Amino acid sequence: MAERLGISVTTISRVLNGKGNEYRINEKTQRIILAEAKKCNYVPNKLAQNLRKKKTNTIGLILPSVSNQYFADIASVIIEEANRNDYTTLVINYMENEENEKKGIYSLLSRRVDGIIISPTGNCQDILEDINKTTIPVVMIDRYFQDSNISYVTTNNYAGGRKATQVLLSNGHKKITCIQGVISSMPNTRRVKGYISAMKEAGLEANINVIGNDFSIQNGYLETKLLLSNGEKPDAIFALSNTIVLGSIKAIREAGMKIPDDISIISFDNSVYLDYLQPAITRIGQTTAEMAKLATKMLFENIKENRHNNSHLELTPDMILRDSVKNVTSEHEAD
Repeated sequence: MAERLGISVTTISRVLNGKGNEYRINEKTQRIILAEAKKCNYVPNKLAQNLRKKKTNTIGLILPSVSNQYFADIASVIIEEANRNDYTTLVINYMENEENEKKGIYSLLSRRVDGIIISPTGNCQDILEDINKTTIPVVMIDRYFQDSNISYVTTNNYAGGRKATQVLLSNGHKKITCIQGVISSMPNTRRVKGYISAMKEAGLEANINVIGNDFSIQNGYLETKLLLSNGEKPDAIFALSNTIVLGSIKAIREAGMKIPDDISIISFDNSVYLDYLQPAITRIGQTTAEMAKLATKMLFENIKENRHNNSHLELTPDMILRDSVKNVTSEHEAD
C-alpha cells in the first residue's frame, strides 16, 4: 500500500489503527488509505493488537453438554452478553468427561483468553482455584464447589428439590422416586438433599428412593424402565432435569401408563417445550438468563479491575404448576 499510494508505512499504520486524528493526518489522506485498505480486503489483526495490550478480548465458556437445551440457553445468553462487551466467546463442550474438561481448560489458557466461565464436573477444583488465583479470573455457573474462592452463580437447588417433593406430598403421593443426574455435580447433590429432607419431614424416610447417574434422556428412560418393571411401582417420579424427564415420559408411555392418571411426574428446569407435551409438565424453573447475565457481568468486572473475588450468588427457583401431578389425597384416605 505504501508503494502504491506513495505514503509512508508509519502514516498508513496510524490510520489503520484508528489514530489518524490523533496524529493530525488530514482527512483526505485518511480516506485514500481506508479506501485502498478496503480494496485489498484488509482486516486488522486484532489478536496481535490485543496481545500488545496483554489482552485478547476473548473469554472461554466450558459446558458439560451443549446438546442439553438448558446449557445451550446459558451459552446463548453468555455469547450475546460477551458480544455486547466487544468480546468473542470460545466454547468448549466437555461432554461430561473430566479429561475433556481438563484439556478444554488448558486449550483456552494456550489461547490466552481473558477469563473463563465454567460449569465444572466437580473434579477439577485445584486446577481452577490455581488459575483464578494466579492467572485469569474464573466464574462458575450452575455447578460449583461448595468451599471455594471462585465466584459462582447458581440456583438454590436445595430449596427447589424440597419444593418439588412437597408439591407431590401435598397431593397425596407417598412413594416418590427421585431420578438424579451426575452424582458429583453440586446442583444434583443439593436437589437430592432437598428431596430427602422433605421425605423425612413427612415421615416417609422408608420410601426414599434415589436412582440414576446422568443428566440425560437415556438415563431417565432406562431408570424408569427398570423402576416400572419392579413389583412395587411408585406414585410419582421427581426427575432432576428436563432431559431426564423426557426419557421417563417415554418409558411411562411404553409401559401403557398415563400421566398423571397412573403416575405423577415433576421435573427440574424450565424448558419451554415442557408446556407443549401432553400433559404439560409441572416443574421447578431456573432463571437461566439471569444466571448467565450475572456470571458474565461478574467475569467482566473481574477482568476490568484485575481482581479475583469470590462472590457466591444463589437465585430462587420458581414453582411452575402444570398438569402432570394428580391429587390422590382422597384415594389414600379411602385406603
